[in-house]
Amino acid sequence: MDCCGTRTKHRDEKEYKDLVHRLNRMEGQIRGIRSMVENDRYCVDILTQVSAVKSALDAFCRELLNSHIKSCVVEDIQEGREEAVDELCQIIQKLMK
Repeated sequence: MDCCGTRTKHRDEKEYKDLVHRLNRMEGQIRGIRSMVENDRYCVDILTQVSAVKSALDAFCRELLNSHIKSCVVEDIQEGREEAVDELCQIIQKLMK
Protein backbone atom coordinates (compact mmCIF):
# COMPACT_ATOMS: atom_id res chain seq x y z
CA MET A 1 0.00 0.00 0.00
CA ASP A 2 1.09 3.55 -0.55
CA CYS A 3 0.69 6.48 1.83
CA CYS A 4 -3.00 6.97 0.98
CA GLY A 5 -4.09 3.38 1.66
CA THR A 6 -4.36 2.52 -2.03
CA ARG A 7 -2.92 -0.82 -3.04
CA THR A 8 -0.18 -0.78 -5.64
CA LYS A 9 1.64 -3.41 -7.67
CA HIS A 10 5.11 -3.19 -9.14
CA ARG A 11 5.19 -4.68 -12.63
CA ASP A 12 8.31 -5.98 -14.27
CA GLU A 13 9.46 -4.13 -17.37
CA LYS A 14 8.10 -6.68 -19.86
CA GLU A 15 4.60 -6.71 -18.33
CA TYR A 16 4.56 -2.93 -18.07
CA LYS A 17 5.63 -2.44 -21.70
CA ASP A 18 3.12 -5.01 -22.95
CA LEU A 19 0.20 -3.42 -21.09
CA VAL A 20 1.14 0.12 -22.14
CA HIS A 21 1.60 -1.04 -25.75
CA ARG A 22 -1.88 -2.54 -25.75
CA LEU A 23 -3.34 0.65 -24.26
CA ASN A 24 -1.55 2.84 -26.79
CA ARG A 25 -2.88 0.72 -29.63
CA MET A 26 -6.45 1.00 -28.29
CA GLU A 27 -6.04 4.74 -27.82
CA GLY A 28 -5.06 5.00 -31.48
CA GLN A 29 -8.06 2.91 -32.49
CA ILE A 30 -10.38 5.17 -30.48
CA ARG A 31 -8.91 8.26 -32.16
CA GLY A 32 -9.48 6.52 -35.48
CA ILE A 33 -13.13 5.92 -34.63
CA ARG A 34 -13.57 9.57 -33.68
CA SER A 35 -12.04 10.56 -37.01
CA MET A 36 -14.41 8.20 -38.81
CA VAL A 37 -17.40 9.84 -37.09
CA GLU A 38 -16.06 13.33 -37.89
CA ASN A 39 -15.64 12.31 -41.53
CA ASP A 40 -19.15 10.87 -41.83
CA ARG A 41 -17.97 7.32 -42.47
CA TYR A 42 -20.52 4.58 -43.03
CA CYS A 43 -22.02 3.20 -39.79
CA VAL A 44 -20.99 -0.40 -40.44
CA ASP A 45 -17.37 0.65 -40.95
CA ILE A 46 -17.40 2.48 -37.61
CA LEU A 47 -19.09 -0.43 -35.85
CA THR A 48 -16.45 -2.78 -37.24
CA GLN A 49 -13.75 -0.64 -35.66
CA VAL A 50 -15.68 -0.47 -32.37
CA SER A 51 -15.79 -4.26 -32.38
CA ALA A 52 -12.01 -4.36 -32.84
CA VAL A 53 -11.51 -2.03 -29.86
CA LYS A 54 -13.81 -4.15 -27.70
CA SER A 55 -11.81 -7.25 -28.63
CA ALA A 56 -8.55 -5.46 -27.81
CA LEU A 57 -9.92 -4.32 -24.46
CA ASP A 58 -11.08 -7.85 -23.67
CA ALA A 59 -7.58 -9.15 -24.48
CA PHE A 60 -6.08 -6.47 -22.22
CA CYS A 61 -8.41 -7.53 -19.38
CA ARG A 62 -7.53 -11.21 -19.83
CA GLU A 63 -3.81 -10.43 -19.73
CA LEU A 64 -4.12 -8.23 -16.64
CA LEU A 65 -6.40 -10.72 -14.86
CA ASN A 66 -4.00 -13.56 -15.62
CA SER A 67 -1.11 -11.56 -14.17
CA HIS A 68 -3.19 -10.56 -11.14
CA ILE A 69 -4.10 -14.14 -10.33
CA LYS A 70 -0.54 -15.44 -10.74
CA SER A 71 0.99 -12.69 -8.63
CA CYS A 72 -1.30 -10.66 -6.36
CA VAL A 73 -3.85 -13.36 -5.54
CA VAL A 74 -1.24 -16.07 -4.98
CA GLU A 75 0.82 -13.76 -2.74
CA ASP A 76 -2.24 -12.69 -0.74
CA ILE A 77 -3.32 -16.29 -0.16
CA GLN A 78 0.21 -17.33 0.83
CA GLU A 79 0.22 -14.46 3.34
CA GLY A 80 -3.12 -15.59 4.78
CA ARG A 81 -5.28 -12.90 3.17
CA GLU A 82 -7.99 -15.20 1.86
CA GLU A 83 -10.28 -12.23 1.19
CA ALA A 84 -8.30 -12.00 -2.07
CA VAL A 85 -10.47 -14.85 -3.37
CA ASP A 86 -13.64 -12.87 -2.70
CA GLU A 87 -12.12 -9.83 -4.38
CA LEU A 88 -11.18 -11.98 -7.38
CA CYS A 89 -14.69 -13.41 -7.63
CA GLN A 90 -16.17 -9.90 -7.53
CA ILE A 91 -13.93 -8.60 -10.29
CA ILE A 92 -14.63 -11.64 -12.48
CA GLN A 93 -18.37 -11.01 -12.05
CA LYS A 94 -17.90 -7.37 -13.12
CA LEU A 95 -15.87 -8.39 -16.15
CA MET A 96 -18.46 -10.94 -17.25
CA LYS A 97 -21.39 -8.49 -17.36
